Amino acid sequence: MRASDPAAPAFVQLAAHPLRWKLLTELAASDYRVRELVERVGQPQNLVSYHLRLLRGGGLVTARRSSFDARDSYYHLDLQQCAHALAHAGSALHPALGFAPASLPSPRPEGRPAVLFACTGNSARSPIAEALLRHRTDGQVEVASAGSHPKLRIHSDAVQVLREQHGIDISGQRPRHLDTVLGRRFDYVISLCDKVREVCPDFGDLPRLVHWSIPDPAAATSTGPVGHSAFVRTAAEIDTRIRYLMPLLTLTPQEVQP
Repeated sequence: MRASDPAAPAFVQLAAHPLRWKLLTELAASDYRVRELVERVGQPQNLVSYHLRLLRGGGLVTARRSSFDARDSYYHLDLQQCAHALAHAGSALHPALGFAPASLPSPRPEGRPAVLFACTGNSARSPIAEALLRHRTDGQVEVASAGSHPKLRIHSDAVQVLREQHGIDISGQRPRHLDTVLGRRFDYVISLCDKVREVCPDFGDLPRLVHWSIPDPAAATSTGPVGHSAFVRTAAEIDTRIRYLMPLLTLTPQEVQP
């Protein structure tokens, strides 16, 4: 390579390492703690932590303290940032290279895909996720949400944000317990809170278990503009994750990578 030759884009340099690529593919499926990633990739913790630091430095991976055990952190792959980085790498190779937007799930022989969103109170994160996935897929996905300790009502800020930002009305919806959906068939069970991940009931071998480590917007906020802003940010993060979930719903469970 000559000194004047352009270097490979930063994403290519980061992702080309076999262990970093393995970490990226694991985190593309779910948020994980370091010890879980160590188990999944079969490498020592100090090596995994080193490469996670590089991925964080490159802006591809973020870390967030667990709301269940603050000594732990969940690592999350920023799919939006990855999309931008991939697009930049593609355009560096050829300007016509790009990516198709997320599309609606196509019909499957075994019927509509089914997704359950779970959190603790079923009053903010999980009903927001339920409403957004149902809205974005135009009813082509069977969606439900439930909580381990459901609140009496949906949080008013969750109702307001969905109405203002997406034109969705969930004011008539009520939180429900996870026990009420036991026995139903789901392709995906997605936990949105670190606490419920530890107590989520067993839905059998079929569902793909996914964790999105998202803080409760109602936990440390007051009412009014400050609290409302937290719900706006939470809904935006959930909506981004849902847009990247949608293409996976076109696949059969056998086609999805483990």
